[in-house]
Amino acid sequence: MSDLSDRSMNVNLLKEPVVRKLCEVLDRSSDKGWRKLGQLVGNDRRHKVSSDEMEMCSLKVLEVEGSPSRMLLRLIGERGCTTGHLIDYLQTLGNPEALQCLKPSDLQILIQPQSVALISGHNLRLSCYAVGKFPVQYQWFKTKEEVPNSFSPDLVISPVHLKDAGFYICRVNCGEAFEFSQWVQVDVLNITMFHGQSYQSLEGRLKLVIQPQSQQLHVGETLQLECGAVGRPIPRYQWYRNGVAIPNASKRKLVIPHVMQDHGGKYRCEISSSSERMWTNEVQVFIVPKVRVQFSGAMECSEDDVYALGAGSDMFLLNSIPEQLYATDKVALLIGNLSYQNHPQLKAPMVDVYDLTNLLRQLNFKVVSLLDLTESEMRNAVDEFLLLLHKGVYGLLYYAGHGYENYGNSFMVPVDAPNPYRSANCLCVQSILKLMQEKETGLNVFLLDMCRKRNIHDDSTHNIVLRVTANIVFGYATCQDAEAFELSSTGFTNGVFVKFLKKRLLDDEKITVVLDRVAEDMGQFDATKGKQALEIRSSLSERRALTDPILPGDTADLVQAQSRQWAKAHELPETMCLDFDCGAQIKLGFAAEFSNVLVIYTHIIKKPEDMSFCQAHVTDFSQDLDVDPKEMNRETPEETGIYFLSSSLPQHCLYTRISSLQKLREELVFTVCLQGTFIAMDDDPVYWSQSINIGKPLIARLDLHQAMRRNSCLQTCLMPHSPCHSPGPENRLQVLHGQHQVQDCNRLSPQLHHLDVYDQLQGAVGGCGDTHYDNISHFQHQLADSSGAWPLSLPGRLSIPIETSDDISELQTVFMNSLQFQQP
Repeated sequence: MSDLSDRSMNVNLLKEPVVRKLCEVLDRSSDKGWRKLGQLVGNDRRHKVSSDEMEMCSLKVLEVEGSPSRMLLRLIGERGCTTGHLIDYLQTLGNPEALQCLKPSDLQILIQPQSVALISGHNLRLSCYAVGKFPVQYQWFKTKEEVPNSFSPDLVISPVHLKDAGFYICRVNCGEAFEFSQWVQVDVLNITMFHGQSYQSLEGRLKLVIQPQSQQLHVGETLQLECGAVGRPIPRYQWYRNGVAIPNASKRKLVIPHVMQDHGGKYRCEISSSSERMWTNEVQVFIVPKVRVQFSGAMECSEDDVYALGAGSDMFLLNSIPEQLYATDKVALLIGNLSYQNHPQLKAPMVDVYDLTNLLRQLNFKVVSLLDLTESEMRNAVDEFLLLLHKGVYGLLYYAGHGYENYGNSFMVPVDAPNPYRSANCLCVQSILKLMQEKETGLNVFLLDMCRKRNIHDDSTHNIVLRVTANIVFGYATCQDAEAFELSSTGFTNGVFVKFLKKRLLDDEKITVVLDRVAEDMGQFDATKGKQALEIRSSLSERRALTDPILPGDTADLVQAQSRQWAKAHELPETMCLDFDCGAQIKLGFAAEFSNVLVIYTHIIKKPEDMSFCQAHVTDFSQDLDVDPKEMNRETPEETGIYFLSSSLPQHCLYTRISSLQKLREELVFTVCLQGTFIAMDDDPVYWSQSINIGKPLIARLDLHQAMRRNSCLQTCLMPHSPCHSPGPENRLQVLHGQHQVQDCNRLSPQLHHLDVYDQLQGAVGGCGDTHYDNISHFQHQLADSSGAWPLSLPGRLSIPIETSDDISELQTVFMNSLQFQQP
């Protein structure tokens, strides 16, 4: 029901149950129904309905669920008709049954239960809340059977099992009156089907937890594909084959009995809710035809007979399956550095990382997206990224921020890099590539959105030994010794590279073809024409595409183990309901904007009737997070810097954005403070508080803040310019004198540089060789030249590293030919 005692309320604001009942009465009445009501309204100049509009209402009967009455109510509501006016019309009409729909009820259901999908073993909670003139009683039903001992507004099943799946409804009794809630569905997913996603769910947001798997079947067998997502409300499903929706395939499980050869192809499922949409992995289904094979003379046998012939069977199957390239998994590390301590600030990396994160997830990549990392945090993040790699994986690393390139090696600059910085303060992309190759990855893609200007303060020459492989693709946002730009406008700021990359990234093409098209698009952009051009460097000999399906094969167990490692960095706290002594109830919710950015929101669910004002805010966060109180507990997401999730977050809340979660050393404990005022107390505020511990959310679980990590990159750090700590003022002399510690050799150091263009491209800032580095003392230059820590470059040194052997010249030629520049 609704607030029907308010006669001034517009009829378009009536609650849906009221409108539905009223329309049912008016639609079925012949002499006192919607037509007669329309005539009465037509005689009232305030809400006059024309004959043409009445004809439009009558045409609604031709629709399956069309309602002429609903159309009429919407029209008069748009003209200002209130509940009071409608009651007057119905009284004149003489339809007591319709009037009864608008009378205040002795019993009103205020909170309806919602359908939900969740993991087996979790806790199920369905809520129904009603008010009435007399005490309200509840009884829950599963289909037609009463749920034992379910007499409270909340139905809780802890833990929930597969047998608990089904349809539920609640009967609410108040004196002699009773009403039923809406039906809701509970879908319980088997935990054993989980493939590496987070167990947690957020109301209003979907979590994909079951992925379909590629299959090979014979003609006549049954195809079964399954997917699943958790969330509230329950997700909707639609299966696709080769990009075309399959009719009547709208369940979690797709079953096709007795498959024919034309059932083969690429399958995936679209999962959606009212506000979200996501896709499962695209999987390949091969249908092997039953043929007759003639071996010699009159001897021939069926396919089943061929299996007994040993090698002949294998050859038959091999030749029957079309060539298809697979990834055993797909993982991506996206880093955007913008808030530099000693260098110009950037704008685009945050937007670029967010855009690419969403696109790569559609391509079934496991994505870790991080903002504003220090050197140790970047090295440790790379270390975690390497743990997700194994044979056949597609690995992608994207970096946006400051950077530079010396002698063919690219360097990413952390936010805490000193001024000036050198390779010892930064991360080398080629060092990471070497470690990725040792994992036998199937494809290595590096998208570097940074400047490639030479750093005049760094004369170090790396000697990184790379294997000659055919799986490397570099997409440089700009050419060698040039700058990368970002464009500032009234909206979000994208880098020029990502501005065009995001339009092409989902194309089902070889990755080098995709980048070629991006290069062509950038070449037509007048703002940066002649200033920035995409450079593609590739040794890719196969048609590897980011859209290739995932087929774990023999490494399925390894994939799941590493997926659980990835999921650790994406686990959100569950939504909480907090009860305070005053009788108020608060909803505490969480969302993730990036892997190291948490959004907390508070919402008042219930407040006492004698309380005139009630508001809940969060405070007392750990000093590690450096949260600005002025940017907390704002009434809109945008006010606290939450731009990307604003449309999917619930309304009428207070929002707080917690960034840099990688710095969190202990579990995240904070206070929820409730402020309320009562009419009887002259509006003097009263305060209540509760301490909340949500553990280590998102990336905080991986402890990237630690200086000591695994020695995964030991072999690439044993060089004079790769100390275990950045050469800041306190230890630069130690670095210059070669006092390097092996304990930090586990941290990789690629370093990048990103330049800005504001509005009309008014120049680039933060370049590696700009004049703002001139404040370094002459004494420091002398130390660098004399220590041997940064040897001067040799004239004519190759810009691409080669593998050492007895014949350097031969390997140099082979590798140079394999990493050819692709002209845009």
